[in-house]
Amino acid sequence: MWPARCCKNRKGTEGGRRDGHQPAGGSILGKRGRRLPARASLRFSAGEHLRICPQGYTCCTSHMEENLANRSRAELETALLDSGRALQATLTTQLQNFDDHFQHLLNESERALQDTFPGAFGELYTQSARAFRDLYSELRLYYRGANLHLEETLAEFWARLLERLFRQLHPQLLLPDDYLDCLGKQAEALRPFGEAPRELRLRATRAFVAARAFVQGLGVASDVVRKVAQVPLGPECSRAVMKLVYCAHCLGVPGARPCPDYCRNVLKGCLANQADLDAEWRNLLDSMVLITDKFWGPSGAESVIGSVHLWLAEAINALQDNRDTLTAKVIQGCGNPKVNPQSSGPEQKQHRGKLVLPERPPTGSLEKLVSEAKAQLRDAQDFWISLPGMLCSEKMAMSTASDDRCWNGMAKGRYLPEVMGDGLANQINNPEVEVDITKPDMTVRQQIMQLKVMTNRLRSAYNGNDVDFQDASDDSSGSGSGDSCPDDLCGRRVSKKSSSPRTTLTHALPGLSEREGQKTSASGCPRPCVSLMLLLSLVLSAARPTWR
Repeated sequence: MWPARCCKNRKGTEGGRRDGHQPAGGSILGKRGRRLPARASLRFSAGEHLRICPQGYTCCTSHMEENLANRSRAELETALLDSGRALQATLTTQLQNFDDHFQHLLNESERALQDTFPGAFGELYTQSARAFRDLYSELRLYYRGANLHLEETLAEFWARLLERLFRQLHPQLLLPDDYLDCLGKQAEALRPFGEAPRELRLRATRAFVAARAFVQGLGVASDVVRKVAQVPLGPECSRAVMKLVYCAHCLGVPGARPCPDYCRNVLKGCLANQADLDAEWRNLLDSMVLITDKFWGPSGAESVIGSVHLWLAEAINALQDNRDTLTAKVIQGCGNPKVNPQSSGPEQKQHRGKLVLPERPPTGSLEKLVSEAKAQLRDAQDFWISLPGMLCSEKMAMSTASDDRCWNGMAKGRYLPEVMGDGLANQINNPEVEVDITKPDMTVRQQIMQLKVMTNRLRSAYNGNDVDFQDASDDSSGSGSGDSCPDDLCGRRVSKKSSSPRTTLTHALPGLSEREGQKTSASGCPRPCVSLMLLLSLVLSAARPTWR
């Protein structure tokens, strides 16, 4: 990519052969050379016109020097993009593999429910099939990054399911909305579904939070690499890279490769902002490796996500077993409901058999994915601070040793300055690149903040908490249900507890559009929704949601 021949040494021998052809090993940012126009190799002149290279005898004109400076910057930026793309591809592949696995677990659970529930529960299932479909849809949306409160989603599902099934179990009774409201208020004490709702809430919350946070972490890491790799290099960096890679050619010594420490100082100065990502980048990857521990065990993603239907079956079994006791307690607490004059006759009990489904043993595929991901994440931990050394070794045809034959920026000879540390603050005395340490790159700073936010989310998920909602009850400002959105505006009935308006939106995974995320979000509903709800409050208070 770089010229193997710019001009002959004044003696016609140093740095090249007498026939004018230079060896192709002197290229930088690539082993193969690119020739400049032949006339550039024929004449030397005093170098007073040079603005970047040392002002000795040279074959480069001012125009050539400017063009070479632009080319050096462009090719270094290309090398950075290539390095970023390689890591980005690794992270994207991991994300797709884990996403496919978790989605497959949930799909298999829903498929098992659809295959077994109709025969086992009959109309108890078929007349409430929509409730089960909606539950799985919302679990998918939550996993994909929608701004849903998972515990509230599950609580709403059980409340609606109880209303539907209680009506189906007692078709001879008139059960108006106020009676069902009374039933709902007693549900926690009555525990009509046994321990299944509590067990599913505790386990599903931890499993889905961990799985979602991990896959989101992969997405955030990939985004950070993509955005930072596109950060343009500054003018001082361009001058330093030009001096590093082209000035030896302009001065007639194209065979001299950059001294190792000289190359590192140039690139440490050019990539000082990128190196500042290192601490938070490591924190993120460490947190991702740690949270994979939550994929195993009774509350792990592997066992829970694929077993949602088991708790649903257990719940309906318990409801059938507790039917008579439940009915008596409801009548005791809510009164004796009227008989439905349109019913076909006395209630006929149709107690169906219990549905007992075996747990599916793990296939081992997740274990393999986690093992590969851990290794790749650990390999990527020093990506940002290793970039200068990696580019010097792989892309810049750096000299293998620092001796009298390498290019030190002025001539062939040893490079004496010490190598700078990593990061912006350590470049204050960089001898090769003038770096203003008081002006950090804003794009990089924004990505550092994204890394911090995602790391915080992962650490909360490790403890079973969804960071987007853990403070929801404290930030609702006593507004009750007034900040929620009616069904026809936000696409779902919401609970009385709305999430904080200050809550950070989750990092949606590929495939979940912003529209989908908002449609299913209680707190994500735009402010006009609140005003519209107030205008429609009379109507909504008179008519219950049509979900039942």
